[in-house]
Amino acid sequence: MRVVVTRPQSDGERTAAALRARGHHVLVAPLMRVEPVAADLGGQWGAVIVTSANAPSVIADNPARNALYMLPLFAVGQRSAEAARHAGFTNVTSAGGDVRDLVRMLVARQVDAKAPLLYLAGEDRAADLIVELSTRGIAAEMRIVYRAVTAPFPPALIEALKAGEVDAVIHFSRRSADSYVAGAKKADVTRAALAVRHFCLSAQVAEPLAGAGHIAVAARPDEAALIELLHVPPA
Repeated sequence: MRVVVTRPQSDGERTAAALRARGHHVLVAPLMRVEPVAADLGGQWGAVIVTSANAPSVIADNPARNALYMLPLFAVGQRSAEAARHAGFTNVTSAGGDVRDLVRMLVARQVDAKAPLLYLAGEDRAADLIVELSTRGIAAEMRIVYRAVTAPFPPALIEALKAGEVDAVIHFSRRSADSYVAGAKKADVTRAALAVRHFCLSAQVAEPLAGAGHIAVAARPDEAALIELLHVPPA
């Protein structure tokens, strides 16, 4: 299958490698890029929590990074846990699922017993984790450490859509799906962009693609489940 991956470049290349290993032809066409946001991360924290693989890496130049690396880190899933280990965190635990799984794990472990938790977050978030934790008696504070900036359709994507050389597009976030629809309109390729198959990480991610002819949603909110969708025959 000829597949387009719209994730930021580094994430997109990793996903592309997994797809190519399954025999797919992949065009990496980033529609967003990640930019660090300066943040004061100093303080007494009981642990660090992340819901994105982008968060651990963007604090590499923060003055508080070494102190944070010494703390336990709780990640929403395996990918964010791997990113945390790669960044320098050594005591890393993955909830292995979504934000609800992460909240349940944090509540069960009472990880804020000694100090509040530090949530390293992006500017745009699908769920309000701090509120979810607060309603369950868990003390936590959020710091914005990165933002995702929209990028225009690259020429290679426009040309591939016009030539009918795209079978499917993979969407990992609602923001990227929004960018895809808006970028297609600006490039005047909306009909071709929506005619291909669309594979989405969740129902929320799929919402901006309502006009598309074929949309499939992963059984679980992780990359492996999303890639498996490519091997399910269309209904």
